Amino acid sequence: MFTRIVKMEFKSDKVPNFLKSFDLVKEKIRTFDGCSHLELYQDKNDPTIFFTYSKWEKESDLMNYKASDLFSNVWATTKPLFRSKAQAWSVDSLHRLK
Repeated sequence: MFTRIVKMEFKSDKVPNFLKSFDLVKEKIRTFDGCSHLELYQDKNDPTIFFTYSKWEKESDLMNYKASDLFSNVWATTKPLFRSKAQAWSVDSLHRLK
């Protein structure tokens, strides 16, 4: 299992559009084969910056999602709202403390 973190910076007037769009697809993303967790974060100091935090069983599951119609539709809706290019990281957990 690994975590995917995506940072997105939106045009300020497009934030409500993004939130509405995300609300419509979040369950579909979360229940996509191989996705076991999905969260959306908003930066405390800049309300136009968001992060998605998702957990995937295998890298091939994420690749299948990125090749899916669901992702194509999500990206086609989201990308025009950006003020800068999205950044993404795939990371492995080394330590987890509770």
